[in-house]
Amino acid sequence: MSFTNFTVPYPINENYTKKISYFSMEFAVHQPLKIYSGGLGFLSGSHMRSAYELKQNLVGIGILWKYGYYDQSRNADQTLQVQWNEKIYNFLEDTGIKFQIDIHDHPVWVKAYYLNPETFKSAPLFLLSTDLPENDYVSQTITHRLYDANVATKVAQFILLGVGGAKLMDEINFNPDLYHLNEAHGISAAFYLYRKFNSFEEVKKRLVFTTHTPEEAGNEKHDINLCLKMGYFCNIHIDDVRKMTGINDDEFNHSLAALRFAKLANGVSQLHGEVSRQMWNKYPNICEIKAITNAQNWTYWADKQMYRAKDENNDYAFDDRKWFLKKRALEIVADQTGKVLDPNVLTIVWARRFAGYKRAELLTRDHRRFESLLSNTKYPVQIIWAGKPYPLDYPAISDFNYLVHLSKQYKNVAVCIGYELALSKRLKQASDIWLNNPRVPREASGTSGMTAAMNGAVNFSTNDGWICEFINQGKNGWVVPPIDYSKVNIQEQDEYDLNQLYEILEKQILPTYYDNKQGWRDIVKTGMHDVRYHFDSNRMADEYYKILYV
Repeated sequence: MSFTNFTVPYPINENYTKKISYFSMEFAVHQPLKIYSGGLGFLSGSHMRSAYELKQNLVGIGILWKYGYYDQSRNADQTLQVQWNEKIYNFLEDTGIKFQIDIHDHPVWVKAYYLNPETFKSAPLFLLSTDLPENDYVSQTITHRLYDANVATKVAQFILLGVGGAKLMDEINFNPDLYHLNEAHGISAAFYLYRKFNSFEEVKKRLVFTTHTPEEAGNEKHDINLCLKMGYFCNIHIDDVRKMTGINDDEFNHSLAALRFAKLANGVSQLHGEVSRQMWNKYPNICEIKAITNAQNWTYWADKQMYRAKDENNDYAFDDRKWFLKKRALEIVADQTGKVLDPNVLTIVWARRFAGYKRAELLTRDHRRFESLLSNTKYPVQIIWAGKPYPLDYPAISDFNYLVHLSKQYKNVAVCIGYELALSKRLKQASDIWLNNPRVPREASGTSGMTAAMNGAVNFSTNDGWICEFINQGKNGWVVPPIDYSKVNIQEQDEYDLNQLYEILEKQILPTYYDNKQGWRDIVKTGMHDVRYHFDSNRMADEYYKILYV
């Protein structure tokens, strides 16, 4: 196909005619395209699928990571091994588009690949690569690893996404009405647009921003002189950069710059919107921050047979389908770990990106109660953990390896590797309880529980992110009753949450699952119903047009 004067290759719904280019470092569109690490990618992948379903005038811009995030494997003792394997994608189309951008006073060739909407039923997606023979080796490595640990490489990746993505829009004459930055990684686009329009106000009219980080320290910052030297600011004088961004110290805060360049921004849950406004309001000249709660694509994630049985009130078919889904998923667990788990036993799954604040191993900290839980013959339990730590996050890797060693002591505990889209769906189908226990309020949204509910799992969580808008205690899931966490230290918070997790598990969840089958079935069905429309990304993609793109 021709990429000159590119238009979205399907009829556009009249409600969504405004042209949007959507920048994200990662997209989890489908399992074969491994260019994502976790929640940000799952979110943008679902957004692209919903944009396709709603026929929105939107294109995605990302990076084609040669080695992906990494491949999760095992050492001889079952602990985590990081592997970097080259990926081959013959379903991507070579656009024939090549252009140069300047990185570190050096011209770097950029090639654009295209994911056709019909391949995985997503909005058009352009992926940029510098892994070209025309480039020197250092320039080639810019698109080797998602979130490269080398600071200069990471800054170069941000330049590629922002400047390269904005320049690609010019190369194909798409001329977006709005440039939507999903996180601040692509804010270098603002400087490219400033050079193009020579006006801060013209840039501001065209830029919107989604922030995903609920604490100031978690936002990316880099030495402003390094950014300057690498060409992040598109040869704009440092004094003008400081004037536009209001950043006068030596740390360039990407999110703060985005909030000053954008005409409008949003947090990714109602709670996160409040947290973000409190966090950033002390800074002058930032844009308004609204809230659009994250969601996941129901068409891609949901088990349609369970929904059909629920809608037909066919309890036999409903139970039989969930049992089958569990059994099939547990065979994957058995293949990976040698643990033959029982589909008739209550299955708790904790699976997501490993990060300290998510507290993967929280349940294990009370050894007495953990032992009691796992040895309970009246109310038997089995637990599965899975997830990818960042490859240089050694505390998170230690947590993963601790759980691996712990699992060797129990027949009913397993730790899986390869937590990507496919395994994510299977573990949600295996799950009766989808456990989520981040430290409040550090989870901006979290979306894994949405897709778990779409597969007949019940959410059990601390009161953070999207859960605050979803949980109806004991009716569609369970939540740790919130306290004023600002008045306790981290140790006290962890102790309180841990005690509440066990209290609710022992006194409410286990008796309901084993002694009240109809009550349990009603909770599962209510969760499936409540997540169906409120947390389907079609609702989210529609709200972006109505709230952020206005």
